Amino acid sequence: MFGKTGAEYARFERWILILIVLVFALRLGMSLGGVPNEVTKWMSINLVLLVGLVYCGVAVHTARFGSYKHLFPLLLFQNGIAHWLIGMAIILGIVSGKDNIFTAPEYFGGQDGKNWLHVFAHIVLVPPILSLMAWLFASAILFVTRKVRP
Repeated sequence: MFGKTGAEYARFERWILILIVLVFALRLGMSLGGVPNEVTKWMSINLVLLVGLVYCGVAVHTARFGSYKHLFPLLLFQNGIAHWLIGMAIILGIVSGKDNIFTAPEYFGGQDGKNWLHVFAHIVLVPPILSLMAWLFASAILFVTRKVRP
């Protein structure tokens, strides 16, 4: 995409992708292990995604990886992996009939989060929409980075 392979994008942000998987595994493991959601919620995948957004917004220019058009695939990779994993945790909740941090009603508007619409949203709808929104913020960061460090 845009003259780069998927492997190049993954290599560029590999530490972010690894952190996403680690935080997801810790969060799900804590939840399934009986740790209360009030504690588990502090293991934040969204925080990792935010760090990834800022990192990509700066590093795309400073590492000479690319430009604005290369930000979107990087952010799509991050969001796609995070929300695909979340979708799998929701499926686990549906199949097992047991809530986890990703299906708990307090994180799904007070409703039961164990449903296929919730899975569909995380796997299909959220990654491109969230990536587009993240791209706007990362583009602003890239713009400032280019002005500060030509």
